[in-house]
Amino acid sequence: MTKIKISAVSYTNTLPFIYGIENSDIINHIELAKDIPSVCAQKLLDNKVDLGLIPVAVIPKLNHSEIISDYCIGASGPVRSVILASYKPLNEIDTIYLDYHSRSSVMLTRILAKKFWKINVKWTDTSDGFENRIKENEAAVIIGDKALVVEKKFPFVYDLAEEWIKNTKLPFVFAAWVSNKNLGSTFKTEFNAALKNGLDRIDDVIKTYDFSVISNHISPKTYLEKNIDFQLDEKKINGMNLFLEFAKDFQ
Repeated sequence: MTKIKISAVSYTNTLPFIYGIENSDIINHIELAKDIPSVCAQKLLDNKVDLGLIPVAVIPKLNHSEIISDYCIGASGPVRSVILASYKPLNEIDTIYLDYHSRSSVMLTRILAKKFWKINVKWTDTSDGFENRIKENEAAVIIGDKALVVEKKFPFVYDLAEEWIKNTKLPFVFAAWVSNKNLGSTFKTEFNAALKNGLDRIDDVIKTYDFSVISNHISPKTYLEKNIDFQLDEKKINGMNLFLEFAKDFQ
């Protein structure tokens, strides 16, 4: 039988999913790659994988898309690992650097800037190490583990999930498990069970993987259990649909 190819995000917030997959029988039936979010998305767009944990902003770009899991990378409060960081407050920012790792976070920042913050800025693409080159009146969208590392470096840190929730009264979904073809009900059931197994064993996840990439002031257990909301429930689907509707104005 041909193995199903999967691309999963390689960040700390995905480790419960990785643990569940790697410690279930489903690992014998898949080929698992670990990538940054933008690469997950591109692999799915290019049909190099069958399933990816992709930024939700990419879903409309797929010819065929199906969310196959009850779980996601979401937030119902401050997420901490998706931020806008600056040395100045929002009304004094004239340039925003965009993290090249994720399309959803970049789109979320554009939506917040236009619809809610009401600021007009220059948008600038970035390269590796950009978070260390921010100057006065500049800000940067920083995501993933490096956001957790630099959160105490800047006097102004805007948690993008918290900003979205404050303005829309809905939670936010950063990434979902999306397939570009029909994978069948049996696989979906087994895959969901594997993900749930990881989420039910956070203590084992913390014992298994290296969390030294994030700062010492952050508790991995608190981050995974309080900041990340993994359940793709009705409210998150409503938040995701609103985000995708807003995103149409930027395409």
